[in-house]
Formats: sequence, C-alpha cells, structure tokens
Amino acid sequence: MTKLKNIFLKDSEIAFDRKHRRTIGFNMSKYSQSAQKGKERYKNMELAKQRASYIKAKTIANLAEYLEEFERNAEKKGIDVVWARDGEEAVSEILTVLKKENARLLVKSKSMISEEIELNENLEKAGAEPVETDLGEFIVQVAGEKPYHILTPAMHKSKEDVAELFNKKFETPPESTPEELTKFVREKLRKIFTSADVGITGANFLVADVGGVALTENEGNASMSVSFPKIHIVISGIEKVIPSVKDLPLFWPLLSAMGTGQQVTVYNSLITGPVKENETSGPEKMVVVLLDNKRTEIAQEEEISQSLKCIRCGACLNACPIYKNVGGYTYNTTYSGPIGSVITPYLKDFKSYGHLSFASTICGACSEVCPVKIPLHHLLLLNRQKYVEQQNDNFAWKTGMKAYAYAFKKRKNLDAVNGSIKNSALKLNKNILGKQKEFPLFANKSFSKIRKLN
Repeated sequence: MTKLKNIFLKDSEIAFDRKHRRTIGFNMSKYSQSAQKGKERYKNMELAKQRASYIKAKTIANLAEYLEEFERNAEKKGIDVVWARDGEEAVSEILTVLKKENARLLVKSKSMISEEIELNENLEKAGAEPVETDLGEFIVQVAGEKPYHILTPAMHKSKEDVAELFNKKFETPPESTPEELTKFVREKLRKIFTSADVGITGANFLVADVGGVALTENEGNASMSVSFPKIHIVISGIEKVIPSVKDLPLFWPLLSAMGTGQQVTVYNSLITGPVKENETSGPEKMVVVLLDNKRTEIAQEEEISQSLKCIRCGACLNACPIYKNVGGYTYNTTYSGPIGSVITPYLKDFKSYGHLSFASTICGACSEVCPVKIPLHHLLLLNRQKYVEQQNDNFAWKTGMKAYAYAFKKRKNLDAVNGSIKNSALKLNKNILGKQKEFPLFANKSFSKIRKLN
C-alpha cells in the first residue's frame, strides 16, 4: 500500500467529524439549490451539454492546431506567449518576468492552475509577495491552507470559523458578520491593488480566433488584478482553448449555471492584449504562460483524453457522495473529487495516486451533472483497471487474487472449508472493512450445504 493511500484512508476519518460534515453539508446544499435553479433556466439543458461537449472534444482532438492559432492571434495583439512543459518551467518563466521588471508585490485572482505549480510557495522563496484577492482564496491563504474546493476555496469554513480567524490575524471584532468581514477584506485589498507591480490570473477559456483570454468572476478582483498593475501574467493549461469567440455565449452561461446557479456571472471579460495607444487604463505588458504538465500525454490516451474537456465548474464534486463526506483535503491533491481522481494520476504518477479511483461509489452522479458530458465514472473504472494491473508485480496481491479467483470459481471450492476456518482467516485482517465496521461471521455450514442435507 502506497504512502499516499495510507494518508487518504487516515484523512477519510474526517467523515466522522460532525462539525466538518455540518459545515460542508450546509455550504454544499446552498450551491446545489442554486445550481438546480440555474439548470431550470435552460429550455434544453441536454442540448447545451451536447454542443459544449462536441466543441471541447473537437478542440482536444486538434489541440496543436487551435493552440497555434491562439498564439498567432495573441502575438498580433502584443501578447507575449510562453510555452512551459511543466510547473518548474512555468515558474521559471514567471520569475524571469518579475526579475526583469524588478517586481515584488503581486495580486492574484482565483486560479487552480497556480496551485498546481505551487506558484505562491515558489514566489515567496524568490522574495516576492503574492496576495490572493478572491475572498475564499484570501481566507485560506491567511489560514495557511490550500483551496478546499475547485470553485469554493473556503467551503470547509463556517462564518464563525472565518470570524475567529480574522479576529486572530487582524484583530477584527470576534462577532463580525460575513458582510462586515467582506467589507474589511475589500478595503484591505483596495490598497494592495493600487500598489501591486504585477497581476496574475488564470484563464477560464483561451479564445483561438481572437487570441484573447476569457475570465469570469463574481467579485471583480480579477478585473482589478488586470487593470491596476503594469504587468498582467496569465497562467493557463493548454486544454482551456476553445475555437471561437462565438462559443462564449454557450460556455459562459453553462459554466455559471452548473457552478453557482447564476444565469451569468457578474463580471465576464475578454482580454485581448496590453493597453493600446487610444486606451486610458490597462497593463503595459501582458504574458500568457501555456502549461502542458503532461496534458499532451493525457490527450494521447484514447478515452482518458475526454477529461481534458473539463471547464472546472465543480459540479462533479458537489454531486459526489464521497466528496460530500470526506471533503477536499483528504485527496491530498490540487484537483479533488471525481475529476481530480481521474486526472491526478496522469498529472503526477499512477503508482502514488492511482488509489484515488477507488474514492468513488461509481454511482454515475458525476457523469450525469457534467456540463461537457465527461463519462467520469467510466474513466474512474478505467483508472482502477490500470491501477490493479500495476499491482501484478506484488507477490501478496497476486497470491491473494489467485486464491480469491479459485474460491469463487465454483461453489464447491467455496464450500471446501467450513465457517470456523473462514472466520479464522478473517481474523488475519480485523479491519478488512475498515475500523468502523465488523465483518459478519460465517455460519458453520453454508446455505448450499444445509440445502443438500434437507
């Protein structure tokens, strides 16, 4: 058993923490209610999903072509496009820009891909000061934690938890309301926005035909991360590309409906370069870092490549019965829940993270809610198969599976020994069903033997 698998099993015990379950249960229920209302606004949600799935599948099948189109059109608009094979190269390119511009203070909008490459930690090591500006990201940064959820970084914290945290860190009144805490953060960040050297954002979509970066948000922090600093750096996975600006009216509402239940998010921006001569505000320099980090390898996988269609709405996490109980930190990965369990073994390594495919009941709820129709439960089964095949070099595993196959091949094999011997065998692993359950005792004679006697 791998070390990370042991960690997952140990951390899964949080499912028995009633406070944790109440908090995520309450917060997730609010999103589920909103998402249901969002879906009801569609006359034909299934048709919207089919169209989005088709466009993303076509894009992934022709990924190089669309990325090159994006690069050509972006460079025409004055955007510097940088290609990074992995997280180390991406961080190196970003640090090169910072050093050249003598920049130190950075504002960051919400971006899971920056978590993937551990950008904050690397920036701090280099002497820079990154500040998260999304409210949820700001909360977990202040707490010294990682995002808990793809869409809702602080989903695991109640309003009382946040009030206590801010009282400890900023000496705000301990009884502060969410509105008061939000106002406090807004005022604090306004000063940082106006003095930051660099703004860093992710990208919801890279629009190939206009060479633009599409951002969607509810708080306005991404817009200010772009507008105030003189340098705007975008970090994006290469799978975020879509063919045309004409596709945004499909993807933007679908992303908001499935993610937050809104008809459309509050701020939707299409950024097509640094400030022009006839413009009064905006960054003087814009850099887009295109991150591969094994995505091209995933694209070569016949069925797993469908995972690259993901638009990071978080719907599969909210639908997953495992995630609802064990939460985001148990996965010990950047991307958690069903989509994280599918892609993480490929982004990192299968031997260490293949166990995540078993963090699923294969109920199919994740596949049902996915707005781009990724068959997540099927891909999890494929990952299980691959993980099990990799265990074939394990003597204990091979021996156990051979014994299992022999015993269950024929009824007479299973009945070859009586119940007391079977019970003795079970005592070799008392926690075979986990610490919270006990394996029922075998009767001395099986049902088939009793039936024969009668």
